[in-house]
Amino acid sequence: MKNWLLTIMAVLALAALVACGMPGAPQPPSLELPRTVQNLHAVRKGDNVTLTWTMPRETTDRKRIKHLGATRICRAVDRVAVAECVETAGTLPPEHTPLAAAASFTDMLPKQLQETHASGFADYAVEVENARGRSAGLSNQVTVPLAPTLPPPNDLKAQVTVNGVELTWTVARPEPGRVLRQFYRVYRRQQGVQKRIVAGEVEPPAAGPANLLDRDADWEKTYAYKVTAVTVEPVQGKDEQIEGDDSPEIEVFVHDIFPPATPTDLQAVSAGTPQQPFIDLSWAPTTESDLAGYNIYRHEEGAAPVKINSDVVKAPTYRDTAVQPGHHYLYSVSAVDVREHESGRSEEASEVVPLQN
Repeated sequence: MKNWLLTIMAVLALAALVACGMPGAPQPPSLELPRTVQNLHAVRKGDNVTLTWTMPRETTDRKRIKHLGATRICRAVDRVAVAECVETAGTLPPEHTPLAAAASFTDMLPKQLQETHASGFADYAVEVENARGRSAGLSNQVTVPLAPTLPPPNDLKAQVTVNGVELTWTVARPEPGRVLRQFYRVYRRQQGVQKRIVAGEVEPPAAGPANLLDRDADWEKTYAYKVTAVTVEPVQGKDEQIEGDDSPEIEVFVHDIFPPATPTDLQAVSAGTPQQPFIDLSWAPTTESDLAGYNIYRHEEGAAPVKINSDVVKAPTYRDTAVQPGHHYLYSVSAVDVREHESGRSEEASEVVPLQN
């Protein structure tokens, strides 16, 4: 019995050794083709088209890439679909395209291409090769209009007014026969802040300079302004906006030297009792955002007006209790802003306090 068990154990051990030494099913060698890019994105600004994408980190057979080759930037003009790299707009060498990194390339559109294909478009794709110069094909394709853009204004001017910052510039006239819509976009950036916001958009006037009044600029702050011309072209059923180059920036300190508007519609009404008479005043409110309040002025016939409030009055009403029966009073009101600029005085309103019976 013991010899039988030893024999079985020896056979099993030999079978295990033979199984460990047997090779598995043969695997085909990897072609090491990088996966195609799927997130290509394009933005045009003036003559420049900036392409961005993420470099692949795996091959088509899900192996980690060891060595990348060059990346070709492909451009095709007025083609519905592109199956291969028809025209190479540029090439990125391997050392400029690390694995899984954000990559970018800027293509400068030739002026002649824009003029000869003003109503056309260009399709872009990227092709990432392996170290042997082979690829798995083109990336997703992005379309860019080729319409020429207007040049930026070079004479942007700004003037601080009571209503805001008024910007003016000379308009570039489009070439005769061009029917594409074009307008101007104004950007504003507050000093110390990186983000720019759109201050407004302006259609070019038929004659004369363009202008924009920026009512949203805050007093006592510095802003940088620039202007760019925008061309609108239909692409695949959707209006694409193509920004031209930017004008030089100008800085503006929005300093408030302007008093509020003079109050209007002042009314004076006598009321109260013979023992406690008073005159109620009311007027149309002033709408400036930096309004602090109002000052009230009073005088009798032949005397100079005197301010009768100690602190600025917040509401457009005032009750004057320091009056005497039988006296004739004349009132005026001024507006004051938070920087203590005072408006002119309103037209006077008069009232007589009745005598006691």
